[in-house]
Amino acid sequence: MKLQMIGCSHHNATVAVREQIAFSPDQAQEALKQLRVRFPESESVLLSTCNRTELYTAAVDDNSCPSHHEIVQFIADFHHLDTEEVFDNVLERTGDDVVRHLFTVAASLDSMVVGEAQVFSQVKQAYDLATKTNSVGTLTHSCFQAAIRVAKRVSNETGIHKKRISIPSVAVCDFASNVFDRFDDKNILIIGAGEMAEETVQYLQGEGATRFTVVNRNFERAENLAQKFQGSAKPWDALSDCIVDADMIVSTTGATEPILTEAMYKQLEPKRFQRTLFMLDLAMPRDIDPLVGNRVGVYLFTIDDLQEVCNSNRKAREREWPKAEKIIEEETHRFMAEMNHRATGPIIKRLKQRANQLKSEELQRLMNKLGEVDPKTEDEINRSFDRLVNKLLHPPLESLRDETDASSHSGLLDALKRLFHLHD
Repeated sequence: MKLQMIGCSHHNATVAVREQIAFSPDQAQEALKQLRVRFPESESVLLSTCNRTELYTAAVDDNSCPSHHEIVQFIADFHHLDTEEVFDNVLERTGDDVVRHLFTVAASLDSMVVGEAQVFSQVKQAYDLATKTNSVGTLTHSCFQAAIRVAKRVSNETGIHKKRISIPSVAVCDFASNVFDRFDDKNILIIGAGEMAEETVQYLQGEGATRFTVVNRNFERAENLAQKFQGSAKPWDALSDCIVDADMIVSTTGATEPILTEAMYKQLEPKRFQRTLFMLDLAMPRDIDPLVGNRVGVYLFTIDDLQEVCNSNRKAREREWPKAEKIIEEETHRFMAEMNHRATGPIIKRLKQRANQLKSEELQRLMNKLGEVDPKTEDEINRSFDRLVNKLLHPPLESLRDETDASSHSGLLDALKRLFHLHD
């Protein structure tokens, strides 16, 4: 039995490297098909996200599983890259290290933002795609199903996922949700079109928001962001009108001076008729004059306000980390024990069959020599032979059942095959 993972993540590879060896969903499907052809006796699952690309392979027979070099060569060939370039930027994990790593990834303990929910769904999607392409088998089915179970257990039994630690998630889910009961009827103005703005919109959509207006000095970038969320883009000179219509403003520009001063807001204020306005100033330096936050009905929060909560939440998550790690270790030990016992089963069965066959042959030889024997004596002889066989087999079989370390277990299994001539 062999389990293997070849891949890279934000821990050991730059963005440029990760981009080169990443797989789109269509590419991942094609890659799995090619692997199936090239290594027909091997199982495979390909996990590719913006932060990691990991190819998991497995086989009941070690010789059927592609080697480290073969996987690296496959990735290089698929992306038309130099083999050495790929080899220098990927890591290899085998055996229980693969299981522990996958459980850790699925539980979001290996993510750039620990506890993010997205990676769990990405692991499920990778497994579903491999199932769809018939690339999975007994080992990968068991491993990924266990990973999904472990991730749910970590989520239910620890607080790792309960405290948000990214600024957009805290802004929307902790702050904005305290001001508004619902978001589907709110006009949301996005000033700026960068990554922070896009991530904030994603969280707002998750809360039910649908009405988005994007204003940016570069109108093309405003249009591109608006299209992603079925919103509308407005030119920069329409900013004042958009502020009047807005229920919530998210500002993330790169301006060096405030784009909304108290004096400017005072001019717009009468047109708003004292409607509540929630403002997130996620820019550095700030886009909105802090004095605007003193106006009636205005709730203004800056990065500093949010960062304090993020840091507090991060510390709370760190306190939960040992609980999550303990679950990962328990589940890894449990999984490897189950896999090793499953691999042991056929060998134990063959050993017992061989022992019983030899016992029957020797019993028959003995009974032929003894001639007529009364049933009671014959039964006692049979019992004695059974006890002898069981006592001889008990120590090696018990050692095999108790051994959960993959490498040691494999060594014991091979020794047993050689000693009792159990090879195929």
